[in-house]
Amino acid sequence: MPTTGSPDGSHVYDELREQVLVANRRVVELGLAVLTFGNASAADRGAGLVAIKPSGVLLDELHPDSIPVVDLETGAAVAGDLRPSSDTPTHLRLYRALDVGAIVHTHSPFATAWAQAQRELPCLGTTHADHFRGPVPITRLLSADEIAGDYEDATGVAIVETLASRGLDASTMPAVLVASHGPFVWGRDADEAVANALALETVATSAYRTLALEAALESIQPELLARHFDRKHGPTAYYGQSA
Repeated sequence: MPTTGSPDGSHVYDELREQVLVANRRVVELGLAVLTFGNASAADRGAGLVAIKPSGVLLDELHPDSIPVVDLETGAAVAGDLRPSSDTPTHLRLYRALDVGAIVHTHSPFATAWAQAQRELPCLGTTHADHFRGPVPITRLLSADEIAGDYEDATGVAIVETLASRGLDASTMPAVLVASHGPFVWGRDADEAVANALALETVATSAYRTLALEAALESIQPELLARHFDRKHGPTAYYGQSA
């Protein structure tokens, strides 16, 4: 098994592995994960490859060559000597179903609290609406058979089902809370996925504090939600600087 570069010597893995190492370090630096919790991955769809954090390894011990690379379709190891994250089947299921370039799974405190409470994250204000077009959904609970069987793949299936059942697009809802577990977040690339994970934790924290102050508060006005999301995203966006 090759550990660096591609089998033909073109080194197609190098940039992907570097992106994934940086993303995983950023997740820790931003306080979205502690110890060896959580993982980030990125896909090269042209090459049919996914690079992902290795299982149970502290980031201080890693360098780009130690980031595992697997085949996007089969999950077979392609490069690296370390075993990929135990959540790899979840990531692969999402890559196969969603048009995304990178995925971040964290156990960030407030987003995880909503997941453990088995509650969707309501959109209560414009900070949330700037990043997520509506409430961040919660998955159904997995069955006993799913937990005993191919658990990680079943987790991915539940995430995909949750988006589909609510008619949500991954580009406008870049996160799902997995019931009793934690958040999975994605983006067009690793930088965007990490940014979305940070945004999710920020709005999860604000929502908790807001409902502590006003438990009966209803969701943001739909018109205000649409205006704030659309001014940052899509063909009518006008936030920020033009290219």
